[in-house]
Amino acid sequence: MRLLLLLAPLGWLLLAETKGDAKPEDNLLVLTVATKETEGFRRFKRSAQFFNYKIQALGLGEDWHEKEASSGGGLKVRLLKKALEKHADKENLVILFTDSYDVVFASGPRELLKKFRQAKSQVVFSAEELIYPDRRLEAKYPAVSDGKRFLGSGGFIGYAPSLSKLVAEWEGQDSDSDQLFYTKIFLDPEKREQINITLDHRCRIFQNLDGALDEVVLKFEMGQVRARNLAYDTLPVLIHGNGPTKLQLNYLGNYIPRFWTFETGCSVCDEGLRSLKGMGDEALPTVLVGLFIEQPTPFLSLFFQRLLRLHYPRKRMRLFIHNHEQHHKPQVEQFLAEHGDEYQSVKLVGPEVRLANADARNMGADLCRQDRGCTYYFSVDADVALTEPKTLRLLIEQNKNVIAPLMTRHGRLWSNFWGALSADGYYARSEDYVDIVQGRRVGVWNVPYISNVYLIKGSALRAELQQTDLFHHSKLDPDMAFCANIRQQDVFMFLTNRHAFGHLLSLDSYQTTHLHNDLWEVFSNPEDWKEKYIHENYTKALAGKLVEMPCPDVYWFPIFTETACDELVEEMEHYGQWSLGDNKDNRIQGGYENVPTIDIHMNQISFEREWHKFLVEYIAPMTEKLYPGYYTRAQFDLAFVVRYKPDEQPSLMPHHDASTFTINIALNRVGVDYEGGGCRFLRYNCSIRAPRKGWTLMHPGRLTHYHEGLPTTKGTRYIAVSFVDP
Repeated sequence: MRLLLLLAPLGWLLLAETKGDAKPEDNLLVLTVATKETEGFRRFKRSAQFFNYKIQALGLGEDWHEKEASSGGGLKVRLLKKALEKHADKENLVILFTDSYDVVFASGPRELLKKFRQAKSQVVFSAEELIYPDRRLEAKYPAVSDGKRFLGSGGFIGYAPSLSKLVAEWEGQDSDSDQLFYTKIFLDPEKREQINITLDHRCRIFQNLDGALDEVVLKFEMGQVRARNLAYDTLPVLIHGNGPTKLQLNYLGNYIPRFWTFETGCSVCDEGLRSLKGMGDEALPTVLVGLFIEQPTPFLSLFFQRLLRLHYPRKRMRLFIHNHEQHHKPQVEQFLAEHGDEYQSVKLVGPEVRLANADARNMGADLCRQDRGCTYYFSVDADVALTEPKTLRLLIEQNKNVIAPLMTRHGRLWSNFWGALSADGYYARSEDYVDIVQGRRVGVWNVPYISNVYLIKGSALRAELQQTDLFHHSKLDPDMAFCANIRQQDVFMFLTNRHAFGHLLSLDSYQTTHLHNDLWEVFSNPEDWKEKYIHENYTKALAGKLVEMPCPDVYWFPIFTETACDELVEEMEHYGQWSLGDNKDNRIQGGYENVPTIDIHMNQISFEREWHKFLVEYIAPMTEKLYPGYYTRAQFDLAFVVRYKPDEQPSLMPHHDASTFTINIALNRVGVDYEGGGCRFLRYNCSIRAPRKGWTLMHPGRLTHYHEGLPTTKGTRYIAVSFVDP
């Protein structure tokens, strides 16, 4: 877009080549007040540029003491009065005066002027449902049969001479109320008639959102998007998020004007990007990564592995780790022992310090704030699964002060953002929430709440977010306090769902009573369970590309990772109550075992539900592929881990299994952990003497596959066995 910037004593004048109307109206000037370039002001400018409005901002660079002026707005009147001095005699010049931080344009100059002229007044003010600031003046307002009754000072339009008359009597202070000043003029019948003032009762030009949230919806039609007032069936030109409605304006501003439509998707997502392409490692910005382990969390080993897989040089990353949990101390220490030296610096705050959650997060943010060399602060909670290695680069390139990647829980609408807030500041579902979560609307979204993982510019921490206590606010939890404080500083929080960044773990049912607690997470966190425990080549086997048949109707394919094998063995040894290997066995119905082994049943370690889930999800699909026409629910009576040792039970006598089919998974490595072993199918005189760790044998159980366990001659051999569909 071609821009021409003209500096003026009272601000700046922006002319932009239009994307909307073909040509700006020559006799229209938009005046606004902006004492600093906030993100809201930049949004206002962008919407104005889209329609080719001529904008002059008043007050940029002036010192406006917020506390003194918070009850008023008199500064706006003073600046307007001064700006109008050179326009007072321009009878054909139409001037629109509007707030800017919380305003967006929904249409162009041509429609604005048409609606203004149709009003047949010299000055048209926006109208509101609520009277402010003096309710005692309500009785003096003219009655209105249809529309909103009360004046709103956030937006008005008129001919330059008439506006000059309007503000001529202003002699107030910057902290005085502009709303009250204009209201008193309007309520004076003589002045109202003399200047010819009216209100935009039906919101044809101005839409004030305060008191009208239920009236305003998005209207999509063929590449267009507008705000529609349902009460009056009008399409306002300006949308003003006055009062407590700024979050609703943020929502509307995600779409208006034509920033996102169903036909085009996001049209502004690639604006203002910060490209990292072609930059050498030493030129990349320094990132402080804050890692927060605030409660017992599954798959912490995967969390660290994913951190290591980020496509970002570790020498440009500094680590701040807060580990609140003694339970996770060994894993954190192991990670730092193996990889800590690879990072630019590391600061660890462990459970012995007893630092509260909010205080730890304040510490992490402040480490970046105090370090001018810290360009970005990347905060990541331990329940975040960052499966996209380019996440950090993608967030940096989006070039926002605060931005979060979308994360959801598996199979649920639970995510790390809220699209709206309730009246008490808690979760409310926005109209577009589900579509964003499920990827039907893709873009970069201005939202009121983010959590779990986000990137903050160091420059923002040293400016708008310079307060050192970002994570306390009233009695709110740290995540809500953080967002409330950011909103209070008028800093926008963005969420991007332009890529599949990862997901959130469910912590609801996480147990810490086992040696390897992640084994029990197959229901709560199935994606992570699969990544940690299911062999990387399982999908190839399911596609028929990695299945062997060493004996007739005996199939052999990869199923478990090395980690799955090791943890299952260690869990059984940790439990320790191995059977005696004799025929008497009170664990089974009837108490008698025909073919005893030294084993531990899955139900002894309360793992039978999880084992059945594993059979259903991973074994049943292979069964139906390898034995066409057979369908299984993967029912079982017996599932167990067997231990073979030369001096304990080296082998197993010939037998049939009490199953329709059996799986037999090798849990350790022949030639390394043991010697000998294997399985022989007597009917076929076929032996498998070198089982592969993590691979399973699958074979029929009854009638045809009479088999025996071959002697283990050295070491200890472990196998996991399940008799399926007995």
